[in-house]
Amino acid sequence: MTARNDVDATALDQAQTQDSGLDLTACDREPIHIPGSIQPHGLLLVADPISLTIVAGAGDIEGRLAAGWLGAGLAQVLAQAVPADDVGPGGMVGDPVMGSTERFEVTIHRSGDYLLAELEPVEAAPMTATQMLGRLNPMITMFERATDLSTLCDRAAIAFRQLTGFDRVMIYRFLDDDAGRVVAEDKAVGLGTFLNHHFPASDIPKQARALYVRNRTRTIPTIAYAPAVLRPAGFETLDLSDVTVRSVSPIHLRYLANMEVAASASISIVKDGLLWGLIACHNATPRGLSPDVRAASATLASGLARQIRAKEEAEIYRERLRLRGAEDAVVAKLATEPAPRSIVVTLRDDLRRMLDADGFAFVQGTIVDTDGVCPAHDEIRDLVAWVCARSGIEPLATHELPSLLPRADAYRACASGVLAMPLIDDGAMLFWFRAEQAEEVEWAGNPHKAVSLDPTAVLTPRTSFQSWTQVVSGRSRRWTLEEIEAAHRLRRAFHDAHINQRLRLLNADLQRTLADKDVLIAQKDILMKEVNHRVQNSLQLVAAFLALQAKASDDAKVKEHLAEAQARLSAVALVHRRLYRDDQVESVDLSRYLEELAGDMKTSLGADWAAQIRLDLAPILVPTDRAVNIGLVLTELVINASKYAYGGQPGPILIALEQHRNRLRLIVADDGSGKVGTREGFGSRMMNAIVAGLSGTIEHDDNMPGLRVIMTAPIVDTV
Repeated sequence: MTARNDVDATALDQAQTQDSGLDLTACDREPIHIPGSIQPHGLLLVADPISLTIVAGAGDIEGRLAAGWLGAGLAQVLAQAVPADDVGPGGMVGDPVMGSTERFEVTIHRSGDYLLAELEPVEAAPMTATQMLGRLNPMITMFERATDLSTLCDRAAIAFRQLTGFDRVMIYRFLDDDAGRVVAEDKAVGLGTFLNHHFPASDIPKQARALYVRNRTRTIPTIAYAPAVLRPAGFETLDLSDVTVRSVSPIHLRYLANMEVAASASISIVKDGLLWGLIACHNATPRGLSPDVRAASATLASGLARQIRAKEEAEIYRERLRLRGAEDAVVAKLATEPAPRSIVVTLRDDLRRMLDADGFAFVQGTIVDTDGVCPAHDEIRDLVAWVCARSGIEPLATHELPSLLPRADAYRACASGVLAMPLIDDGAMLFWFRAEQAEEVEWAGNPHKAVSLDPTAVLTPRTSFQSWTQVVSGRSRRWTLEEIEAAHRLRRAFHDAHINQRLRLLNADLQRTLADKDVLIAQKDILMKEVNHRVQNSLQLVAAFLALQAKASDDAKVKEHLAEAQARLSAVALVHRRLYRDDQVESVDLSRYLEELAGDMKTSLGADWAAQIRLDLAPILVPTDRAVNIGLVLTELVINASKYAYGGQPGPILIALEQHRNRLRLIVADDGSGKVGTREGFGSRMMNAIVAGLSGTIEHDDNMPGLRVIMTAPIVDTV
């Protein structure tokens, strides 16, 4: 049975917060990594890492492993040596252990001040490496031969169902708003389908997504279990993030029960360190995944992630080739027309089709020229005024114009999506319009009721997963990053064409114009050099003053603060020099910009540090103001690494720049102590303010060893 509801774009965005006034972030705050218990099919031993004495445990240890386990030595109970110093973040697999009547696979983890020994029952004869590779190789070959992403996901669902034996296997992809969609499915005959169904973001809380990156496989052999509590008391807050048999949130168990699922498993699809999606496995009866099958699943998922990356990059490459071909056809004609309006009249159909738009408009003053399906001329003039008031001369791209401009709802049928590109020289503006695309979003249950409160105020998941359809209006197809970049290049092409037109019109006075231009440029260069020289001198004077103050002070703390201020002032001077040297005013190649900035920092830090700094920078075109702010963030992160990572001594530092869809990641990683400064000083406040201004985030992660600091931010500001 399918429910149906028609909503506009704004209503859909607010749907989850409107129902009963519920706080749907409650699940995001549930401490699922410290449940204080495990699933009873496994056992857990907690030991002191120095003496290896067992201080706590969970499960039927007495009946299945050893009676006098508490206070005994971990090595004696497991009948094997336990090299505590060799246990890394990913854990260490030990030798199998024979219990009272069954055989256990042993995995050793480190959690805070304790060692954790996780025991899972396994079959007497697990798959050998040869058998595992024999099963995986045909599946990986099948992935490689997939022609596109959709076919790849379909084949992945079939392969993982064959490998795990579950009734239903779904390939679940996370969307930009953290909701998810089932993009492929393989299931037993007679089961209903979840293919193409959407699931709200609250179904998989934020902290659960973080654990999916940390633990690539997870299994719940049966949801009908009584948790085995850690004993004796006092270990309720022990972090069990890395423990496979960790007990599951009661909310999640209720969620699975409402789906009529008796057992589940999940394998993470992690691409470039980010959670792209999940392989979700459901079974109507209890069923587990043995450690060897889990290991095979994780290996196969890594191969799938590589193929997903290849397919997505190929798709982006084809899109860029198409746009470049269309640009070349347009740019070749720009030089033949005398004025922008004449250009548009000649090329407006090509311009519209170039960005796959339904309508195109050129506006200059009161003149409006259109092609395709567009709003009325008065409505377009009103839109020009709104864009100028909102963005000035900056481009604007949105796929949901009525949500930003309510009066645009009157013409949403032809212009729910708008890409507005003000031209630099003529006060003109280019518009690309995309018609409303009423989208039927098929949800697994009503997303307005993702959670509900019972009379005793216990948080419970929704009870129905029947197909529930919403028709979303007021939205068009999204503009891709490649299309927005193509519009930027087109604006530069119009600017070049404008210059050429002026040259043709002023051909009679060319010599005089060129002479005047040379004089003006020379004067400008002299003025800029003078300004730059004065600014650099001022910065050097302030730096020298700080150095004198530090030398004159007897207070070590004051010296340290003055030294930090001097370092940051030097960083500002470096950024200033880069800005005034760059020929490109609007945008810069961030990789080149950061490479030059890093070169100056190497010189500043000295030869010993310079030999240790490595760069891995992907070319990304960004606006100049964003590049300067990112350069300041990089400078602060390198200064922190040089201060804290190796106790002030030189050591390896990696600076990396990556692109992921419409976002960039700046990474500064070291192999040092992993120390993160706890004092909220000026540098940290400054960096946090800059990151917030970039609409970005900053994270600290374990570099195994050392510290890995990741700043993520949009490449361009889009609505």
